[in-house]
Amino acid sequence: MGPNTAVPVAGDAAGVETLAGTSRDGATLDARVSACRACPRLVAWREEVGVTRRAAYAGETYWARPLPGLGPYDPRIVVVGLAPAAHGGNRTGRVFTGDRSGDWLFAAMHRAGLANQPTSVAAGDGLALRHARVLAAVRCAPPANRPSPAERDTCRPWLSRELELVWPTTRAVVALGGFAWDALWRALRANGMGVPAPRPRFGHGVEVRLADAEVSLLGCYHVSQQNTFTGRLTEGMLDAVFARATDLAGLPGLPG
Repeated sequence: MGPNTAVPVAGDAAGVETLAGTSRDGATLDARVSACRACPRLVAWREEVGVTRRAAYAGETYWARPLPGLGPYDPRIVVVGLAPAAHGGNRTGRVFTGDRSGDWLFAAMHRAGLANQPTSVAAGDGLALRHARVLAAVRCAPPANRPSPAERDTCRPWLSRELELVWPTTRAVVALGGFAWDALWRALRANGMGVPAPRPRFGHGVEVRLADAEVSLLGCYHVSQQNTFTGRLTEGMLDAVFARATDLAGLPGLPG
């Protein structure tokens, strides 16, 4: 889309379906995602947070919009999270940026050679991903970090289309948490991919090879504070998942 081209806005689930399906490239999809207003509760919440702000960020202008993915559109590895954090991505305008979940994720990706630096504090901080793309199953910050099933389903076409665009080069998909795991299977089914029946249950370290594609799905506990502060997810556990992903993607031994 050219710089002077107006971005069409999805105002409901049907609009998301249409605009996602007609996005011919990543730039178009990203622009359309960032303009979406299809879920009234999420729109109201993300914008309210952007106005009231957290005291520590009172002087900042919040993004307060949906978030596109981060990273190249020809990745070998795709990482899928739940949704933007209210004062993280919803503030900074970049997925997993400006919160402690992102601190854990990008530090691990740096150790695996998939990021050029271990920190992600602001959209202009120089972070660049190598061979990897990070995105969220739901693109707006939800109250209490809990999107409704209807919101998940409304947002699904954005995920489905993004997966279609990256699929030719993708060899491993890391799902951070059960929500992302479930959303991935729904998106793959919508794309006509062969989904096992019964669908594999989520678990940390679970690995499923798709029968009709050279792609494996890996389950990983989410990098939320609830998991990292309690020790449910350790650096070693997270590193092991990314080591396996890089191995599946044919990228072992990448430099940090």
